[in-house]
Amino acid sequence: MSVGTKANNRFLIVLGTIIMQMGLGTIYTWSLFNQPLVTKFGWQLSSVSTTFSITSFALAFATLFAGKLQDKIGLRRLTAVAGVMLGLGLMFSSQASSLPMLYLLAGVIAGYADGTAYITSLSNLIKWFPNRKGLISGVSVGAYGTGSLVFKYVNAHLIGSVGVSRTFLYWGMIVMAMVVIGSLLVREASVVKASPSPSAADAGNGVKDYTVGEMLRTKQAYLLFVIFFTACMSGLYLIGIVKDIGVKLAGLDVQTAANAVAMIAIFNTAGRLILGALSDKVSRLKLVGVTMAITAVAALTLSFAHLNFGLFFACVAAIAFCFGGNITVFPAIASDFFGLKNHSKNYGIIYQGFGLGALSGSIIAAFLGGFKPTFVTIGVLCAIACVIAVSLKPPIGARKERKRSTEISRRTAYGRIS
Repeated sequence: MSVGTKANNRFLIVLGTIIMQMGLGTIYTWSLFNQPLVTKFGWQLSSVSTTFSITSFALAFATLFAGKLQDKIGLRRLTAVAGVMLGLGLMFSSQASSLPMLYLLAGVIAGYADGTAYITSLSNLIKWFPNRKGLISGVSVGAYGTGSLVFKYVNAHLIGSVGVSRTFLYWGMIVMAMVVIGSLLVREASVVKASPSPSAADAGNGVKDYTVGEMLRTKQAYLLFVIFFTACMSGLYLIGIVKDIGVKLAGLDVQTAANAVAMIAIFNTAGRLILGALSDKVSRLKLVGVTMAITAVAALTLSFAHLNFGLFFACVAAIAFCFGGNITVFPAIASDFFGLKNHSKNYGIIYQGFGLGALSGSIIAAFLGGFKPTFVTIGVLCAIACVIAVSLKPPIGARKERKRSTEISRRTAYGRIS
């Protein structure tokens, strides 16, 4: 295959993944549907909003099995089936007239399909660019966030013009088309070892390909889970209550506080792109350590400082930026530590921190009784995660394999190997 042909193929794979991820990211427009569903059916707001919690858990749970499904039927077929499943789940939600039906269709089915396509398409794209894992992860995860941002306007317009139930029908049709079209452009990558890069202190060049069982026998898997859980909890809790803390803690009017929702989307996406690219040039774990330290400071500021307009938005922007960066850098860290061959399976285990993090912030808030003590707890946990991140080293097997790969490259450069 010529260089030009290979470049064109990789361009189409990137394009297909971006289209898929944008379609998948639309699931995060769910907050737009809460009040219209309450108004139409008379359900409790808390009951309707539970749908998205179910979606988040189903999404995270699906990542445990997506890699095995990919091994059996292939990436292109799996993502296409997931796109159809996601679209049908949303389309049939237009006929939902009870909460259990909504939970099943928009929660379990849509969430499971979304998580299946998300983890497999992301892992595949990283395998195509083993020397630019951070940047390419930022492109993929950034597209996911962009889909959410763009469809906030699309779905808001549809709800206003055709009603909430019919919006589910059109939304499902659009998402199905995006994911299926994207799946037709991707090709499954073979695992290629990354070239040694002295600029990344913890890069897994030539890292051993761990199976899930081997990974779970390392302490690093559990420590990475703790860091990822903490990063997700801090970001997801803020996203869910940012307007409320603007009104109650910073004394802002409702409209001004609502602007923080758009700010979160912007800084979240910016963090994915900027920190993803930066992680290819510096130690990824040191970078995560810095983001956790910044998040800790911002969370404690929200707890103890006298908040005004500027300080409130600065803290919100900092947490959103760091959260976006962390969920982008972690797929690359998982490959640095445990290899690319079984990446979707291994990262699927660590990704369960996302599902648990989505629930834990609200549980802590309910137990402690308010925003301020919850942010204190988050700040302390982020400080602990920072210490873990800056001191954590790859597994011994990964370090030995990386050392061997670097030595081979050095000897090759000096002409000792033909």
